[in-house]
Amino acid sequence: MSEALDHRENFLDSALLATRLLTARRERRTMDGAGAGPQLTLGEAYRVQEELAALHVSAGRRIAGYKLGYTSLAMRRQMGVDAPNFGPLYADMIVDSGSTVRGFMQPRLEPEVAVIIGRDISGTGLLLHEVAGAVAEVRTCLEIVDSVWRDYRFSVEQNTADGSSAAGVVLGPELDVGPLECHRVCVRLVVDGQTAATATGAAASGHPLLGLTWLCDQLADRGLGLHAGQLVITGGLTAAVPLADGARVEAIYDRGAAVAVRRAE
Repeated sequence: MSEALDHRENFLDSALLATRLLTARRERRTMDGAGAGPQLTLGEAYRVQEELAALHVSAGRRIAGYKLGYTSLAMRRQMGVDAPNFGPLYADMIVDSGSTVRGFMQPRLEPEVAVIIGRDISGTGLLLHEVAGAVAEVRTCLEIVDSVWRDYRFSVEQNTADGSSAAGVVLGPELDVGPLECHRVCVRLVVDGQTAATATGAAASGHPLLGLTWLCDQLADRGLGLHAGQLVITGGLTAAVPLADGARVEAIYDRGAAVAVRRAE
């Protein structure tokens, strides 16, 4: 099912659009972004995202960190997006490697480099070594994206309003690499036993931690920062692949570290 939005309505009402996004996702209805969808500025999109996050938190969800979107050329080309964005991650999104997942509307998977923050950090213009010093762990992960916009046809503003399509994180083992070297990590994405794509950590902004410095800049503008224990996933390293019913997807990193997920039939 899909929900078409009347383009004549006032979509500057961020609370209204946030409620519509939440309702569509809960009812697993996609919305029309390409046709009659809302036209937003990026500032308006982040206000909608904040309203949406407040609705989730009021319903009992807990923000556990952040995701970065469109940090790689592969993802920007795939989605026709030319700038990065970010969105919140909720604790109930995170599952262990090897899990079987259910639900979703139109899920896709991306291999990423994840970091666990070891100490609070905030501010603008942070240097790479300053951000690295705040990282406790570098982990393997697969992000599950699941856009509320039908067929993934959206603007970066629409995607931002929807939390950058964040729907799940499959968290794998720690990588045997220091934070400053995580751009050198190689990854192979395997779908039902067949290699679908390869990449290195450098695909994410040239270095995954550069995305972290960008995120700190964005959060500082909002009077926020990163806190110890939070999870940040630094952006898809390859183009996203569909997570079909019954499919098993695995990301294999250097030295045999791997993270995998299966979608129920």
